[in-house]
Amino acid sequence: MKIAIITDSFPPLKNSGAAQVMDLAEEFKRQGNQVTVITPSSEIIVNFLIDIIENIQIIRVKSPKFRDVSYIRRVIGEFLMPFSMIYKLNRSSVSLSQFDGVITYAPSIFLGPVAKKLKKDSQCKNYLIIRDIFPQWAVDLGLISNNRPPYFFFKLVEKNLYSTADIIGIQTLANMPYFQKEIPGNANIEVLQNWLSNEEKGVNYCSIEIDSTKLKGRTIFVYAGNMGDAQGLEIFIDIAEKFSGNTNVGFLFVGRGLASNRLKIDAEKRKLENILFYNEISPKEISGLYEQCSYGIISLDKRHKTHNIPGKFLSYMRSGLPVLAVINKNNDLEKIIQENSVGLVATNHSVNLLVDNIYELLNNSYNAEDMRKRCQKLHNELFSTEKVVKQIAHGLV
Repeated sequence: MKIAIITDSFPPLKNSGAAQVMDLAEEFKRQGNQVTVITPSSEIIVNFLIDIIENIQIIRVKSPKFRDVSYIRRVIGEFLMPFSMIYKLNRSSVSLSQFDGVITYAPSIFLGPVAKKLKKDSQCKNYLIIRDIFPQWAVDLGLISNNRPPYFFFKLVEKNLYSTADIIGIQTLANMPYFQKEIPGNANIEVLQNWLSNEEKGVNYCSIEIDSTKLKGRTIFVYAGNMGDAQGLEIFIDIAEKFSGNTNVGFLFVGRGLASNRLKIDAEKRKLENILFYNEISPKEISGLYEQCSYGIISLDKRHKTHNIPGKFLSYMRSGLPVLAVINKNNDLEKIIQENSVGLVATNHSVNLLVDNIYELLNNSYNAEDMRKRCQKLHNELFSTEKVVKQIAHGLV
């Protein structure tokens, strides 16, 4: 099959979405398909640029900047992005009528016009992968109101994206009622698990060397990923303060996001010596980072009403890192963690309970090897990229 993947997350971006889409493209290629990735870029100076990476064709289309800018500029940039892409693709030498199937990876919800064009030009199906229920999560967190114009605007954009899909892959079964209500009956909705491919053997370099920092010799709880409003990471500053007199425990946060500076400033004000912050690193360095750590942190704001299995959870499982999780109530992730005994999870966002959970993990460290094996077993059984590709390909036939 000739597959087109539309996404706004792709290397050299270092977020979990970029890593996921790269894994997806590589696995489609490995299974004998021809793959083209179409992605916006504000970094290139020409209208479009074609790269070949691992025998995958990458078409980067110049678009307005919408990352690392204010909310207003981001909305404007994302809204203009698909129309800018279509305009430039129409004037390029790229054929958009050659595909046997289109895959659209969301976020962003603004990619609907591009998906619609490729689907129409190639007379094929579009498999829409939903990893982020927006604008609903923004309403849950109080970032926007559900009776104001911005909300109605985002809902129109969301519904336009959904209307382009023949099959929609959602993260968890618990999200099914939301999508059955929001999506017309002409699209099939199914659960498509998150995925993460196995690492290359022997690749363990990391630019962060914990033994060269003030956290040397401590048991490290690591968070690697986006630090935004949706994560609710402020609670871990309170937890770090509770452990300020304990020289055996350290907290490491690696990533970017609107909340990162706020968290750093708060930790500095409290003069916490058991916590460090680093900018995001390449996905190729993640395994080397995790080799220096003992537990992975999962954090989701308690106001979320939808269900989310963060990509970082998969990366922890792949590397054999048990988790310390604080998430919203009734999230399917709670059941996954508990049933597979891959860490401890709390849903009441109590600092004292999380402190107790940390001590419980430390006191049961003699079971660490068994827990590590359970983590890797869960990754291999539930989050296989090979299975995901076969499921998507079946839907596109």
